[in-house]
Amino acid sequence: MLELGIKTLLAYLIGALLGSLILGRLRGVDIRAMGSGNAGATNALRTQGKLFGFLVLLIDIGKGVLVVRFLPPAALPGIALDPEVSREWLTLACGLAVIVGHVYPVWFGFRGGKGAATVVGVIAALELRLVIPLLVSWLLVLVLTGYVGLATMLAGFALVAAVYVLEPGNTPLLGFCAVLAAFIVFTHRSNIKRMWAGNENRVRRLWLFRSRTA
Repeated sequence: MLELGIKTLLAYLIGALLGSLILGRLRGVDIRAMGSGNAGATNALRTQGKLFGFLVLLIDIGKGVLVVRFLPPAALPGIALDPEVSREWLTLACGLAVIVGHVYPVWFGFRGGKGAATVVGVIAALELRLVIPLLVSWLLVLVLTGYVGLATMLAGFALVAAVYVLEPGNTPLLGFCAVLAAFIVFTHRSNIKRMWAGNENRVRRLWLFRSRTA
C-alpha cells in the first residue's frame, strides 16, 4: 500500500504543475486574473495568444501521458513494487490523481484549470484509440454550438460510451471514465450557470453549411 500512496501523491504533485501558471510566471502574468479567470489552455489561448496556448496545451496533455505511462511501473528509491497492488488500479489511481492535481494545484493555492487537456493525456496513455471519439465528439459539439465548455462535458460522456462499445467487459476503465465524466461536469459548473443565464463566451461557430453571405 505504500507504493500506491506514494505514487498517487507524486501523480497529484506532477498534475499540480500547470503549464499556464508556470509559463505565465515566466512572462510575468497570471491568467487567472484575465479573461474567464481559468488556468486552462482555452483561457491561455484567448488572453496570451496561439503560441502560449499551444505550449500550455502541450504541457497539460504531456503530464497526463507521462504519469500514466511511466509512474506506475517505475522503481522508486526505497519504494518496492508491491505485488498485492494491481498495476491496473494503480495506473487508474495515478491517472485520476494527476487530473485532480491540475484542478486543485497545491503549488498555486488550489486554483487550477478544469482538467480537460490532462484528461486527454491520461486517456491517450491508457488507450490511444479512445482519443478519437473523445476529440471527434468535442469538435462536433464545438462546431454546432460554439461552446467550449459544453463540448468538453459532452465529450466526457462520449468517452464513457466509447469505452462501453470498444472495451466491452473492461469494468475498471468504464468506471474510471464515468468518474471522469462526472468530474468534468463538476469542474464546468460555472460554464453551466453562464450558459443557463445566456452569457457564456462563444468561439466563432464553424458552421459546415453556412451560406457565403452569412
